[in-house]
Amino acid sequence: MDRTEQVLKAVTEAFGPPGFEDDIRERVKKEFERADAVHTDRLGSLVAEVRGTQEHPRLMFVAHMDEVGLIVKSITEDGYLRFEPLGGWRAEMLLGQRVIVRTRKGDFPGVIGSVPPHLLRGEEAKKTLELRDLWIDLGVEKGMDVKETLGVRVGDPVVPYSEFTISGNPKVYIAKAFDNRVSVGLLIRILDELKARAKDHPNTVYLTASVQEEVGLRGARTSAWVVEPDVAIALDVSIAEDTPGLKERGEARLGGGASIVVQDRTMVAHRRLRDFLIALAEERNIPYNLVTVQGGYDTGVIHLHKQGVPSAIIGVPSRYIHGFHSMIHRDDFDAALNLCLAVIEELTPERVEEFTRY
Repeated sequence: MDRTEQVLKAVTEAFGPPGFEDDIRERVKKEFERADAVHTDRLGSLVAEVRGTQEHPRLMFVAHMDEVGLIVKSITEDGYLRFEPLGGWRAEMLLGQRVIVRTRKGDFPGVIGSVPPHLLRGEEAKKTLELRDLWIDLGVEKGMDVKETLGVRVGDPVVPYSEFTISGNPKVYIAKAFDNRVSVGLLIRILDELKARAKDHPNTVYLTASVQEEVGLRGARTSAWVVEPDVAIALDVSIAEDTPGLKERGEARLGGGASIVVQDRTMVAHRRLRDFLIALAEERNIPYNLVTVQGGYDTGVIHLHKQGVPSAIIGVPSRYIHGFHSMIHRDDFDAALNLCLAVIEELTPERVEEFTRY
């Protein structure tokens, strides 16, 4: 594996649903130690400061490090675990999948189960599966007390089990949590490049790994107070629109380049900053696509910070996000990385003044 693949393996396999980001935070923190300074907010977001030739503009790249997960809601008399979602899930994505339950006594594997279809009759068999129809089975048997033997308690976190894998197409990677560990990987690779190039950028860069995005953009809101950015760019996944069953196909596809998100449900991308990204991509022959997204990104709250922060989103197209196994393409990762580096090289105080002159 090369450096990028090693980084993506390490960050995707780390445990870290919203509110339980300790493991992924420690991995990121070790990488961030190479920065000029490391800051944190009081929720646990991490900020690596990399100084260029000028203090301003303050350029904030933000990537959330939490992953969609589950939390134990109750424990049945037989030892099965009922759960609630941490982030957005469709029930059919969960059925039959392996999970890791973290308790005070350790990490334990389980399987998500429901009533077998062979035993369903009539209207029950036609009913749409819901989260309340599912449970987690830790291998329980009669007389087994999971509270005592495994240390399970209400409030324990659960994440998908999925190892980072390079597919038969060596440029396509499969893993859990590409939403948004792919962009945590981008932060680390940006830092690699900046430290190799020394201080030749006309700004100060703040590489921010935020917490609790999947449950309401919470770490983005607090970390903005730490950074006080002049410009913010969220790094995240976008939806690959190249799979069967889509009534309308957009531009985003695996291997087609980085996504520039022009609008999501929380923000319309700052028009001048968006056009700046497009121009940079075209000037440097970086493949890109323009997309709209139904979800929301960390910039949904950052662009409203204080008097307002010009904000945009750079995405990596991904298939099957908010599932147990998602896919990305290496060329798209590299395109997003190159576009971020281009922004760092070209974002001057004069450019930011152009963004904010009305």
